[in-house]
Amino acid sequence: MPIAPFRLAGDWDHAEPGDWTDVLAGFPLFSEVARRRLRALARQGTLEEYGPGDVVLQKGEPGDSLYVVLSGSAKVRGKPAARALRTGDYFGELALLGDGTRSATVTAATELHVMRVPRPSFERLLPEAGVARELTSELGARLRRAEQA
Repeated sequence: MPIAPFRLAGDWDHAEPGDWTDVLAGFPLFSEVARRRLRALARQGTLEEYGPGDVVLQKGEPGDSLYVVLSGSAKVRGKPAARALRTGDYFGELALLGDGTRSATVTAATELHVMRVPRPSFERLLPEAGVARELTSELGARLRRAEQA
C-alpha cells in the first residue's frame, strides 16, 4: 500500500522529534517500534535534502547510516535493474548488515527529503521483532526480483 508523502506545515528544519515520531511510526520498517524508541531515533537522525540528480550515496563508499525517504523519490542504480524508492522506503541497510560498503549508487529522482540514521542507532533497533521481520521480508523480495532480472 503506498504511503502518502509527509507534508510538514512549517519548515522541515523546525520539526520536533515528536513530529518525526508520528511520521516514522507510519512506515512499515518502524510500525512496531515503541514510540519512545522512535523519538530517540528522530533525535539521533539528521534530515537531508537533495535535488533531482544529486547523488545521495555512491557504490563502493563506506556505509555508516541508513536512509529513510520522508518525501520525494530516488533511484537505486548498480543492480541488474534500477529500482525506484518512494516515501516510506529505506536504503543503505545492506552496508550496515554486511561488509560495510555501499552496494549501489542512489540518486534523487525528484526533490528528496531523507532522515539519515547513524549505524549505532540502526543497530539498536535490530532486536525489535517488527524491524527484523520487515528487513527480512524486504531483502527476500529484492533477492526474488534480482533472480528474475
